Amino acid sequence: MRNRLIFGIFTLGLGIILFATMRPFFLDKGEQRNNLNSITRTENTGRPLQVQNVQHRNGKIQRINMIKTNHQLVNRLNNSPSIKVINHNKKDKSHYYENEIVVNFKTIPPQEKIAQYLKDIDGSLREKHETVYIFKSNSKTANELEKYFIRNQTVEYAEPHYIFVPNDVNDTYYQSYQWNLPAIGTEQGWNLTRGSKKVKIAVVDTGVDLDHPDLVRRLTTGYNAIDDNNNPDDDNGHGSHVAGIIAADTNNGVGMAGITWYNPIIPVKVMGADGTGGSFYVSKGIRWAVDHGADVINLSLGNYQSCDVLESAIDYAQEKNVVVISAAGNDSTSQRSYPAAYPGVLGVAAVDWDGKRAEFSNFGDYVDVAAPGVEIPSTFSNGEYAALSGTSMAAPHVTALAGLIRSINPKLKNTDVVKIITSSARPVNQNRQSPYYGNGIINNAEALQMAAKKNK
Repeated sequence: MRNRLIFGIFTLGLGIILFATMRPFFLDKGEQRNNLNSITRTENTGRPLQVQNVQHRNGKIQRINMIKTNHQLVNRLNNSPSIKVINHNKKDKSHYYENEIVVNFKTIPPQEKIAQYLKDIDGSLREKHETVYIFKSNSKTANELEKYFIRNQTVEYAEPHYIFVPNDVNDTYYQSYQWNLPAIGTEQGWNLTRGSKKVKIAVVDTGVDLDHPDLVRRLTTGYNAIDDNNNPDDDNGHGSHVAGIIAADTNNGVGMAGITWYNPIIPVKVMGADGTGGSFYVSKGIRWAVDHGADVINLSLGNYQSCDVLESAIDYAQEKNVVVISAAGNDSTSQRSYPAAYPGVLGVAAVDWDGKRAEFSNFGDYVDVAAPGVEIPSTFSNGEYAALSGTSMAAPHVTALAGLIRSINPKLKNTDVVKIITSSARPVNQNRQSPYYGNGIINNAEALQMAAKKNK
């Protein structure tokens, strides 16, 4: 019987149980003798394992009820007078700012042109990055602004400023053992490589807790795309959780074990405390990460509306040989989610302890692989820990694997890494190219063996 505790409410659809700083849940063979935990270990079944006599520093689990849910967040967007809703079908929606427009010019326009634009649209310039500008009008809708700018021959494209949200679900379970690591062959993979300080992984999200004891040694200089500064601290928790799955300090006597031991994390903040972020900021964050040495980028966020500003950033990353991984979404729908559905991006679905599709996980032809995404323990904001569910949690498992592959064989191109991950995945029911699992559940050991042999 699964050993799990079920608790209260959450924020942004994150099933959250915050608990005090703990000793490691999962250690490599041969290193458990110095561990204060007494952990019952079994064969790699992929199911939650029993934990006995776990020694918490304060002797108890803290339960913190969070107020907002993902459902509440979407309702807030639906009911805001400044936000417009796109109904893709009866249940799947996208959102954009009613009076804003994202414009990409072919060349940077002169100041007098900008002044004329502002006068014509009765508005202001909110933000700019290279040739991409955000304009806001006091009186015109996004559709009216799009018509105004698109007729200008100096404009590459003009589109609404779409809103992205984290890909999490309403799941309040806590599981005190990292069942997810043996489920994908993590230990066997560690026998081949534990990562490299030369291969950097960017977490483009709500930021990362810069002072978390389980993350602080793994972080490199990051970026806040919203405030345009180098302070990507996490005021939400989502990005910290994603980062911990990838890189929580392993065998340090504190908290969690990340899948990579040495790969630096580049924290990039593109979503705020409420868990939303505009397409402009997501695009800006991706480009910054690419320009500052990211070899792999994790995007645990999504929107059902494709947009040029985001797709161009994804294209830019792939042109620069970066591997891009994205969560498939959590509405149990076949509606294509972006950026996961863009060509070349690894779209990741979620599975549970039994290796079955998580009931919330999106599906469709854009799903490439699946990974654990139910009750995943990891780091959280304010130095805490949480167990969350969602394709947001599945994606960083794949991101970490991509980082390990590039560590064991740095010569591989991004397309090689994608092919290795998909071809080494373990099919579910012997069915490759399943709409629920893509090519199957990732297999770290098999993927790293393939990577080590390739081009050698």
